[in-house]
Amino acid sequence: MKARFKIIIVGGGITGLTLAALLAEGHQSDALDITVIDAAKRPVFSADDDVSLRVSAIANGSAALLDSVGAWTGVEDARVSPYQCMTVWDENDTPDSGSALRFNAAEFAVPQLGFIVENVLLQHALLEVLDKTTVALRFETQIEVLPAADLVIGADGARSFVRELAGIRTHRWPYRQMALVTHLETQREHNATAWQRFLRDGPLGMLPLADGRISVVWSTTPDIAEMALDASDEALGRMLSDASDGVLGELTVAGPKGAFPLCAQHARDYVQPGLALIGDAAHSIHPLAGQGANLGLQDAGELARVIDAAIGAGLHPGDRPVLRRYERARKGANLTMLHFMTGLNRLFATDSTVVERIRSVGMWFFNRSGPIRERAVKVALGVN
Repeated sequence: MKARFKIIIVGGGITGLTLAALLAEGHQSDALDITVIDAAKRPVFSADDDVSLRVSAIANGSAALLDSVGAWTGVEDARVSPYQCMTVWDENDTPDSGSALRFNAAEFAVPQLGFIVENVLLQHALLEVLDKTTVALRFETQIEVLPAADLVIGADGARSFVRELAGIRTHRWPYRQMALVTHLETQREHNATAWQRFLRDGPLGMLPLADGRISVVWSTTPDIAEMALDASDEALGRMLSDASDGVLGELTVAGPKGAFPLCAQHARDYVQPGLALIGDAAHSIHPLAGQGANLGLQDAGELARVIDAAIGAGLHPGDRPVLRRYERARKGANLTMLHFMTGLNRLFATDSTVVERIRSVGMWFFNRSGPIRERAVKVALGVN
């Protein structure tokens, strides 16, 4: 009789649920007893509700991964905001200048550059898939110690309790920034374009929503973020109109607002015998390029492949040599992206006129770099 292995995933966010779905749909699913545990209530999505503040930029490769387990159809049937274009520019420049970065889906022969999706909708679609499997879902359940299992997977976010219980230390890089998030109505149509302006205090990202509004992520100093939170809707609209250089005309606050501190961190180890970390539990990065959710989904895909292959080869999925295959595949890539995002944020935060000039010239050359530009965009798209 084939051995069965108990897998416990702590964390019912996008990454943890995706891993559960991949394992439940994998070739060795009959050898797995899978449980997902989360301290929060089961997330509920309704198309009648307003668009949630928490949205993610989902790359094409990530959408394909979600489609492979049958979750993407549920997302598309509800509401999703594909975007075909992206414009990135410096505060000392204009969005139509030669050094502004502009990307178009047609240039790379893809239908869209990515999708803006509410996190709660992604969770809802994945849960609908898992409801049809034998995966046990235990929401509103707290853990006090590491659960007994053949493999415990920490998918419980940047403040991972699993990581803490396992005694895994992290490297941290504080940004001294906070991210202000809200939804805005725009005077001009966003035209399915994602906009990002690099300001000295931090980048301003404007993401297109299907209903014509934009979702804003403004990474700025704690003082400015607190001022924005305390400001009236009219005053905040003026602040964001100025910060965006009026690229979409006058902006009007049309949703709740919130803010959270920003800090990059990276776990020194992703795995121990019988334990693995994925997603923000293993790494968290600056939101300026919207890659956080995609890195977590790539972790989930890789760990699922490693577990499936190990069981197929007659190995124990919790053995450290098995789990090290996952760590080796993902740790370097995640750390490279983390340092790239951190460096990019710092590069644009300098007030040196020499660096500003070098930065402008560098962006100009990148626009015309051919293969380098193509490769960079394909990485961001999550496609080969």
